[in-house]
Amino acid sequence: MHRPLEPVSYSTRIVLGISFFVLFFAAWSIATLGGYVSRTFLADPITMLHDGWMLLTRFGFLSDIGITVWRVVGGFVIAAAVAVPLGVLMGAYKPIEAFLEPFVSFARYLPASAFIPLLILWAGIGEMQKLLVIFIGSVFQIILMVAVAVGNTRRDLVEAAYTLGSSDRGIVNRVLIPANAPDIAEILRLVLGWAWTYVIVAELIGSSAGIGHMIIDSQALMATGQMIFGIIVIGIIGLISDFLFKACNRKLFPWKLA
Repeated sequence: MHRPLEPVSYSTRIVLGISFFVLFFAAWSIATLGGYVSRTFLADPITMLHDGWMLLTRFGFLSDIGITVWRVVGGFVIAAAVAVPLGVLMGAYKPIEAFLEPFVSFARYLPASAFIPLLILWAGIGEMQKLLVIFIGSVFQIILMVAVAVGNTRRDLVEAAYTLGSSDRGIVNRVLIPANAPDIAEILRLVLGWAWTYVIVAELIGSSAGIGHMIIDSQALMATGQMIFGIIVIGIIGLISDFLFKACNRKLFPWKLA
């Protein structure tokens, strides 16, 4: 029996991770190809792959993927550029925290999807509306999580910097930000996953391109294979971005994420 919190080797982690996907697809194949679930409601893996190949080669699905990725990256980068500095200021300065924290805590519970009708009125159904949905869904989460991380900085580091003659600004720039940079990077990695849910919701309403648009069109045709393929593509892109984020974090902050 493996002990709690005891790490496993990298090769073991890879084998276990792949094993789950193998079991998942095996169960899916048995349920659909074995006739336990109607293919009208759930396409089998073979049909899904065939439909996916048709989407990629005949219906320009690669363009839809590129548009969705651009929307996620664009909205998320804008949200991070606004949220990280505000979060650092909230965590570092208690008056700023007292001023902003009630509103940020209130706003982060508001579902981004609820703003879509208003955003369509304000920004139309173009790219700005999609970017704003991602921005609203991400910015308040990042602000609060960064503020908590910065606010929990070890006090002995701060006191040591003051003892060595550091200014208040120096404390922020040379202690608080470097000490919490690995945690901030991890926060961004987690919130990026949430940004994908927001963009798909935005694309389901008032969009003429994107993965979400393809999924809603496939629903009208009862093409469950295409819908599942679109969902799997989202998961694959998210998994790749997650691995890239982790690799960058390990390289930039080896003392924290090794």
